[in-house]
Parts: sequence; structure tokens; C-alpha cells
Amino acid sequence: MRGSELRGGEPTDGPGTGGLRAQLDSYLTGQEDRLIAFRRDIHMHPELGYAEHRTTARIAEELTAAGLHPVPLPKGTGLICEVGCGDGPVVALRADIDALPLPDEKDVPYRSTVPGVTHACGHDVHTTVMLGVAQFFAQQAKAGQLPGRVRLIFQPAEENPGGALDVMAAGGIAGVDRIFALHCDPRVEVGQVGLRVGPITAACDKVTVRVTGPGGHTARPHLTADLVYALAKIVTELPAAFSRRVDPRSSLSLVWGRVSAGSVANAIPDEGIAQGTVRCFDDEAWHAAPDLMKALLDSVASAYDVKSELDYVRGVPPTINERSTVDLLRQAAKSALGEDSVVPTPQSLAGEDFAWYLESIPGALARLGVAPPGMAGAYDLHRGTFDVDERCIANGVRFMAAAALLALGEAHNSAVEPEAVESAATV
Repeated sequence: MRGSELRGGEPTDGPGTGGLRAQLDSYLTGQEDRLIAFRRDIHMHPELGYAEHRTTARIAEELTAAGLHPVPLPKGTGLICEVGCGDGPVVALRADIDALPLPDEKDVPYRSTVPGVTHACGHDVHTTVMLGVAQFFAQQAKAGQLPGRVRLIFQPAEENPGGALDVMAAGGIAGVDRIFALHCDPRVEVGQVGLRVGPITAACDKVTVRVTGPGGHTARPHLTADLVYALAKIVTELPAAFSRRVDPRSSLSLVWGRVSAGSVANAIPDEGIAQGTVRCFDDEAWHAAPDLMKALLDSVASAYDVKSELDYVRGVPPTINERSTVDLLRQAAKSALGEDSVVPTPQSLAGEDFAWYLESIPGALARLGVAPPGMAGAYDLHRGTFDVDERCIANGVRFMAAAALLALGEAHNSAVEPEAVESAATV
């Protein structure tokens, strides 16, 4: 059985039917230009987390025109749209819709029209891909060719983060058998997909350390708590202590982004502050990190007779891709994009709130290649110059549609045919 001829885990060749790839070709022939235009429209009108009102309205408009019934989330931005009906299996696909507070530095016709805001992380592409999948599946459902239900989640506020929790609170993943998402990767060429089993992105927490003590003249540090020196010890010793108290395989990392104390050269201040992030790939280490950091902080601070306070703000957990889901994604990529389309992808210490879904249901996050051939890495994420080769949109539609149909087939048949699933050990 050739992967390009799969629908719901079954061959689709036969009288009156065509393979999945042929059906997607036919759909994209008429819709690819419209999808690119849609992506450019929301790229020109980016909106920050929980302010995605225009974006939500545009998505709803397109879904409604396709005969679907999108349901807005309670806070007014983002929506959920289900395709198909009945009591069969449910597969969810998630797209994030928010932009970043960065100026758009590109010289292109579709440059952001909103000062200081741009889609520099590819969420406009994610949104457009899932819109295309929804429209394709709407056609499939009308023709009676959708073997289950596909739930499209257009999630707000991934960058904040918090939007995933809002989706879950609204029942957005209730009854879902498996969930998929993709993320633009400028290190991967268009036409390829990066896959990885296990942790793919890290937990990410924010920490603030505040130290206080009696200030004084720098000529008499012995009569004060030398607060700047103590803060420097905290800033240098806590990351080092973490590396000795936690299994190094967890990749737990404490990195400071801001350190501030004092205002003049000859006065020891009475207060100082350090702020940074804690990141790691291991769920157990992530849960233990706050208590460990508090103990280490108290130990260093007491040695220099200063008082310390720790404000530890939980962020997202690590995104841990489930093995059988990666198997499905590999098969989907090969069937929709070609045998050589799958490449390994490295772990990233960046945070991704898709992780919240994966704590409840099986799923995986894939990397969508968006770099023009020969230009991998030229345009990094979270920079005002970021852009994509727009052929990635059609590729994303092909890939996500194939993944959803394979997952529906697996859920319906209890398992994908053994010969169709390859080992994920090398990814």
C-alpha cells in the first residue's frame, strides 16, 4: 500500500475514487492562491494575544463560507470548528493565531500595517494551513469521505502564553483521541518536515530574585551587607549549583536576562534584583525546580547576610511528542510530501504552550520547513526580518490532512496496518 493513497488508513484507489494526493492536488489547484492571499492579509494586520479580533473574524468568515460552523472561545478571540459528524473518532489540529510585539523590518507588499507588531513566528502560516485543511475536509465530509471528525482549534495567545488553557477550559479537547500541531522552522527547507520523539521544546518559567540589606558607603563594606557582591554571587552560583543538583540529562538551565542594583559608584544599595528564565526538558525536574531554587537561593543569601525573596512564575511544561503519533506524522509526510521529506529536528529550549494539550492526550508537534532552497537559517524566528517561502502553505495542508486521516483510520481500526508504520527511533 502506497502512503500517497491513504484515507483513514485504507487504500482509496478504485473505481470512481482517487488517491489522497490527487484529491489534495485538485483542491490546492483552485485554492492555493487564495490561501496565500489570506496569509498575506493577516500578516498585514497582526494582533497580539487576546486581541486577535480581526483575525478571529476573518477565520470565521472563511470557515462559514465553506459551510462550517465555527464556535468562538469565551474570551472573544480564537475559535473551534469541527468538521464531520457522528460518534466516530475525533482528531484535533491546532493553530496559534497571535503575533509578536516586534516591528516588521521586511520590504514586501504584505508588510505589517500595525506599528510594532508582526507575525515573526509564523503563526499566520499555521493559521492559514489549518484553514486550508478545514476547507478541504469540508469538501470531504460533504462527499461522505471523512471517516470521523476533525476538530480545528484556532488558539489565541500562544506567545503570552495561556491560550491553550483557555481552549481546554472551554472543552476544546474533550473527546479528542489525538492532537497535532506544526510550527514554522526556518532551519528546514520548504518541502521537508522535522520530526522528533520525546521532548521537542522545553518548559519555560520566569523567576525574579530580590535581595535586600542595609546599604552604606563603599569605603566601609564591613559595616553593611555588601549587597551588590551578594547579588553577584547569587547570579553566578545558582546556575552552577543547578547543574550539580539536577540530572544533566534534563537540560535544566537558569539564565539571567536582567540584573540591577544601585545608582552611584560609591554607595552600596539596599536593594537589588535579578530576573531570568528556567528551562528544561524533563517533567520531573521541572516540577522540582521551584523548591530547589528556593533552597539554593536561601543558602547563598544567608552566607552574605542579605535577605532574599523568590518570585517563581510557572510557564509552560515541556512539549513531549508521543512516539506512535510521530510514527503517524512520518507516514503522513512521506505520503503527502515524498519519501525524502522527513528530517530529524533538534530540541529547542524555547517554550510552546501546545505542551498543555499533550499532558492530557497523545499528540505531537512537527516542524514545517519554510526556508527557500539553499537558504535554511537565513531568517530566524522572533526577528523582524522573518519570512517564509509560501509554498510551505500547500505543503502544510497536504501534511496535516494526511496526518488527520491516518489518525482517524487508526482510531477507527484500533491500529494502522503494521507494514505502514516505521520505527521512530531515528527521529
